[in-house]
Amino acid sequence: MAMADAAAIAGGMPGINLMEAAGRAVADVVMQRHLPRPLVVLCGPGNNGGDGFVAARHLHAAGWPVRVALLGDRGALRGDAAWASQAWKGPAAALSLDLLDGGPLVIDALFGAGLRRPIDGVAGKIIDRVNAEALPVISVDVPSGLHGDSGMVMGRAPMAECTVTFFRAKPGHYSIEGLRRCGTLRVADIGIARSVLTAVAPQLWLNAPALWQEHLRHEDRGTHKYARGHLTLLGGAIATGAARLAALAARRAGAGLVTIATPREAMAIYQAAEPGNLIAEVEDGEGFARLLVDDRRNATLVGPGSGLNERTRASVVAALATGRPAVLDADAITVFADNPGSLFDLIKGPVLLTPHEGEFRRLFPTLSAVPGKVDRTRQAARQSGATVLLKGPDTVVAAPNGRAVVNVHALSTLATAGSGDVLAGMAAGLMARGLSPLAAAAAAAWLHGDCAFRFARPGLIAEDLIARIPEALAAVISGDPGRHQER
Repeated sequence: MAMADAAAIAGGMPGINLMEAAGRAVADVVMQRHLPRPLVVLCGPGNNGGDGFVAARHLHAAGWPVRVALLGDRGALRGDAAWASQAWKGPAAALSLDLLDGGPLVIDALFGAGLRRPIDGVAGKIIDRVNAEALPVISVDVPSGLHGDSGMVMGRAPMAECTVTFFRAKPGHYSIEGLRRCGTLRVADIGIARSVLTAVAPQLWLNAPALWQEHLRHEDRGTHKYARGHLTLLGGAIATGAARLAALAARRAGAGLVTIATPREAMAIYQAAEPGNLIAEVEDGEGFARLLVDDRRNATLVGPGSGLNERTRASVVAALATGRPAVLDADAITVFADNPGSLFDLIKGPVLLTPHEGEFRRLFPTLSAVPGKVDRTRQAARQSGATVLLKGPDTVVAAPNGRAVVNVHALSTLATAGSGDVLAGMAAGLMARGLSPLAAAAAAAWLHGDCAFRFARPGLIAEDLIARIPEALAAVISGDPGRHQER
């Protein structure tokens, strides 16, 4: 956004025009959401505070009872913020706790997305009281204290009912703390031309069907099941449900065939289950490698319920040796925790890793201190040579070249046993169909969440997700992904 602002100004857009438009957008949101009531605008010493002064001016002109408070000296303001302060003809009180007496509506214009240090002092005390009393807050750009890039909270940040940001959202808005604290996110047009994105060259997107739906629409009337891909999935002897869920999800996602490779002792379990799943006896990694000699088996999935054992490790080695698309999930990740580098050395073809946070820490222990989920996932992708899908309410998918997608199209009901196996199966099925790891992972994450939205009631279990994959796919393919909203 700093680059976008600079490019807009260099292109002839005065900075004060951008600030005027931003402050007006904040005032408009306030008036759309509330009837006139006592309101306090908390302004910081930078451009975020300048936006607050502009919002105050417009609200005062509309008849609102407005008080403005400033952190610091009004005479010390510089640039566009100084102009905005001068355009506000009312007083600007010193920041103090008594401004919150009576429970006013609060416009939080203290600090913007680039804050570098934790909030303390009187500003910190005010934020603490705002949260303790659950005062209604409209935040400018970000809730003060939420870092725009990493999504980390710098000491503290208010719980806003709405956040008004400008031109484009920031990674921090869609972090877990951003999802908790931003409330409804409004992205306002303040006059920055879309063409500035050419210079900015963004490499991060909010996940949505527009990114990948065209890959799901190309079907030839003369196609056959092998043309739709044959996924080979390593099944385990104990947690057999995980492989069955993944296999069903892969088939629903469009794979033409799915074979579950199982030890002899579990064959009867798999054979008595879903009749559309093909079953092959595979006792060890050598057996898995022999199965993959058939190059029609164009994709593999290892991990769901496969077990933490040498069979799983050797099967991963066999899968990666083919150079064909592979998804490694759960046990296939953890089994390499003692020597992650040995796994990374094997990755040559299109590979997707799908860890949750615990598995991620085991595979990438040196990245646990990297601030921000997007940066951690990007570094993991570069380090491993694989596309990485780091699961969570703010799922991040990153490719080794730095391109990344954040998915927040999800519900907390997805936190149920087997949900991750369904996600891995969907991604593997899409890769079997020919999607790249990044496209398959992004599509699977969004569709996975959409299935939860479509269930639309408590009691969701993993099996319910699989039943709704066809309607989620149909809606995306038709170009009508539905009414569901991320925020």
